[in-house]
Order: sequence, then C-alpha cells, then structure tokens
Amino acid sequence: MSRHSTSLSPEYFSGVYADDPDPWRFATSDYEREKYATTLASLPRDRYASVLEVGCSIGVLTRQLAGRCQQLTALDVVPAVLASAQSRCAALDHVRFQIASVPGEWPDGHFDLILLSEVIYYLDCADLARLVARVEGSLLPGGDVVLVHYLGETDYPLSGDEAADGFIERASAFAKLEDQSRQDGYRLDVLRRIGFEAASS
Repeated sequence: MSRHSTSLSPEYFSGVYADDPDPWRFATSDYEREKYATTLASLPRDRYASVLEVGCSIGVLTRQLAGRCQQLTALDVVPAVLASAQSRCAALDHVRFQIASVPGEWPDGHFDLILLSEVIYYLDCADLARLVARVEGSLLPGGDVVLVHYLGETDYPLSGDEAADGFIERASAFAKLEDQSRQDGYRLDVLRRIGFEAASS
C-alpha cells in the first residue's frame, strides 16, 4: 500500500465522511469502546481544568472526556462531523467545538491536557514538527499529552509508530515520557510537561 507523501487535507476527510457518517465505527465498535476506556484510564489525573481534544470526529470520546474536566475544546476539520459531535454533547455546556485544520490552525488558550488520538499520522514530518511547536506553546506547566495511534498498515503519511515516536523525540526538550503501552492494535503514550514556565502561544 502506497502512502500519501503530504499531510492529509480537510477535503480528504470530507470525502471519507461523505460516504459514511461514522466510517471508523466510533459509535458501535467494541475495539473503539475498549480503546476509549483504556485512553481514559491512562489519564494521570482524575480531573483537568482545561482539555484540548484534536480530531474529535463525531464526539463519542469527547462526551466521555467531558466528565473528566472543567472545560473542553474539541477540534475537527469537517463541519458536518463537528455538527454531529455538538449534537452528541448538546447537554454539556462546558464543551466548545471549533473547526480547525492543525497545525496551521490552533485554538487560543492554554491546556493541562492535550489529547492527540488517531491524528498525528495524518501529518507529514514537517507538519508534525509544527504540531509539536503548537503543543509546546499551549501546554501548561505539568500538563499532560496523551497520544493514541493505530498500528496497522494504512496509506497515511506516517505509521502509528513513526507518528508517536516522532512526536516524543521532537517534544523531548519540554515533555517527558511518563507511560507507554502497546495494546491490541494500537499504542498509547503519556507525556508530561517539564520545566516551570509554559511557552507563550
């Protein structure tokens, strides 16, 4: 299977969702249900003040993550998908949604948890470096970053291991790897910000 050589565009994802409103079966898959449970169990704290979820899709994990924080900002690139997520989380007034194609677009503010679940391997190496810079600029002192990535073969620019290892290596100046595990079909990495001051955004 040949890989895309550059970051996947918003149009790529619009096309995927045009054919199926839940192409990865986030709402119905036992695999996704188990992965979400493991992701939430991996969070080092019971509650966070301000969380950023990059790539929220239809909001299944968003709704669960909302129970662990005071404020949650969820991003995606497809308006119709974001509308589905908003509907799923309509009763949660501490959750806000934003159209954003990272790393070129990024929300204002600082966060004590940034979740990058199944998103980094959609980027090429140059955009991965820009993503790390975005995270550095918005992660609070002592804040956590959680990476989750599928390990199977895809046509994405990076493999799951390349995405996670590349992020960890590039972020090593400001974030330390705290936990790492390989589950059935995916890997999960938890990093924590080191140092005393958050970089300006």
